[in-house]
Amino acid sequence: MALFSKEKLVIIKPMVRNNICLNSHPQGCAEAVKQQIRYVHRTFAVEKSPGEQGRVVPAGIPKLVLVIGCSTGYGLASRIAAGFGYGAATVGISLEKSPSASKPGTPGYYNNRTFDTEAAKAGLIANTLNGDAYSDQIKAAAAEAIRASAAAAGIPPQIDLIIYSLASPVRLDPSDGVLYRSVIKPIGQAYTGKTVDMMSGTISLAQAEPAAEAEIAHTIKVMGGEDWERWICALDKEKLLAQGVRTVAYTYIGPELSWPIYKNGTIGRAKEDLERACQAINRYFASAGLPKAHGWISVNKALVTRASAVIPIIPFYVSCLFKVMKARGLHESCIAQIARLYQERLYTPEAREDPCQVPVDPQARIRMDDWEMREDVQQETGALMEAVTQENVLEIADVAGFRHDFLEAHGFDVAGVDYEADTDPVAFSAFRSS
Repeated sequence: MALFSKEKLVIIKPMVRNNICLNSHPQGCAEAVKQQIRYVHRTFAVEKSPGEQGRVVPAGIPKLVLVIGCSTGYGLASRIAAGFGYGAATVGISLEKSPSASKPGTPGYYNNRTFDTEAAKAGLIANTLNGDAYSDQIKAAAAEAIRASAAAAGIPPQIDLIIYSLASPVRLDPSDGVLYRSVIKPIGQAYTGKTVDMMSGTISLAQAEPAAEAEIAHTIKVMGGEDWERWICALDKEKLLAQGVRTVAYTYIGPELSWPIYKNGTIGRAKEDLERACQAINRYFASAGLPKAHGWISVNKALVTRASAVIPIIPFYVSCLFKVMKARGLHESCIAQIARLYQERLYTPEAREDPCQVPVDPQARIRMDDWEMREDVQQETGALMEAVTQENVLEIADVAGFRHDFLEAHGFDVAGVDYEADTDPVAFSAFRSS
């Protein structure tokens, strides 16, 4: 029985224009989050002592976690894995738009509310802040939320793990009051590459003009590592860093065919600054008397996100890559990737004792893209891209899989959701379900 007047109820269908989805579905977002929680329950082993019921918390796993950019993608998966996998108290930060009576909120709005609701059911401490993570005000609010969460959990207010996973197109820098805007452009010369419309399967050539110097600088300001450093300094000033605190930021490198628009473009310059910041953070930890603290860049695999769908070549490449990786049993979702990051990199028994035991590449980066970048996978993906035509693209590339992942990120095409049912985007009665 509907709990709300018919005037508030609407049937919500995806509104997709040029690989951009303009809306979201509340129940679909909720169910997608619950599916990730169920994955974590299946994947993270429950350690028990003889004759005891329930979880035994191993030494060295995080107990108090801050996720900066917690509402979608890798940030959301990181929070779910920490909370429901390790039982950690979590503080999450993101900037989301609330719904109106006629218009849904952002996907992250519903994801955050679902996380909080499910965490409460599971007896987990969760505190979610909605605001600009770049601002000094949110950093101050986060410090209070960390203390409150620690008090509720009965643990010291010392952060064990900080995930930095912001994906904003703009940044208002509190130090100079300037609003910086990022761009996705090549550097030095124009770029032309194939792309595919996920809804129709139409292949076309996408073009991007080279970035001006100011655009490069703005993109570094938004997507680089400066704010990550500011967070570490702010938390240390508040005496909220554990002696062995760990912090991770996410990046992507990809194959050479994408480098002109990605690695060697404006995004790549920003990611280079992220790596610079990681080195600076590790020097800061050493100077601050935190010898067991450590920061890493995790290079993750290609996945479908709200941003990647509009980057030239990426939808085409990912559609072919997914076909290959799924056939080889190597494909991972966001939550599967983060579960592997925690279990096989950050928190192996050896790494719990010593951060130097976390496996890294020669540049000290964690490589979660190892399966994507395998030589056999890349060779087969490249051959598939060469073989694709407009006539066979839907058959030999995984456009359907790309489309599903994109729609699912907005709460659509999620199994078990009735998309013909009337929905109240504000009241969101899905929270009543288990």
